[in-house]
Amino acid sequence: MNRISQIDLDDRNLPPPTAEIEQERKVAIFDLIEENQFILPVRDGREAPTGPYHLGLAIRDKRLVFDINTEGGEKAAEFHLSLSPFRQVVKDYYQICESYFSAVKTLPPSQIETIDMARRGIHNEGSRVLQERLEGKAEIDTDTARRLFTLICVLHFGG
Repeated sequence: MNRISQIDLDDRNLPPPTAEIEQERKVAIFDLIEENQFILPVRDGREAPTGPYHLGLAIRDKRLVFDINTEGGEKAAEFHLSLSPFRQVVKDYYQICESYFSAVKTLPPSQIETIDMARRGIHNEGSRVLQERLEGKAEIDTDTARRLFTLICVLHFGG
């Protein structure tokens, strides 16, 4: 029950994503729906409605918005996170992804692997920042944090 069963990205005002970014987004959403951990803790002495949850992710007024509802449509939680702690790691991740996508087309496997290791390291850092920012708001495991970080990158860099 402590899981996300549906994800909606509010990307209405974003330019169309590249084919590579669209693929990353689809894989992140698929993997997230298949397996995730998302627990809303007791807040202000009140139990949160139980999941599974529908998660809406958006960027509004330069803030990352998590809009969480139950499958029955009941508001479970909503929180807004500053994007400032994410800016550098998202920028680094976006740049290393561009290098990776280019490398896949032209470089030998050994060089691609090196770039991919760097990409995974930055991705891990982004997921760690997300887990820290969600502390006290939602408990997520590392794999869930990694997949959500991918979606945050898509929203942050406009597709």
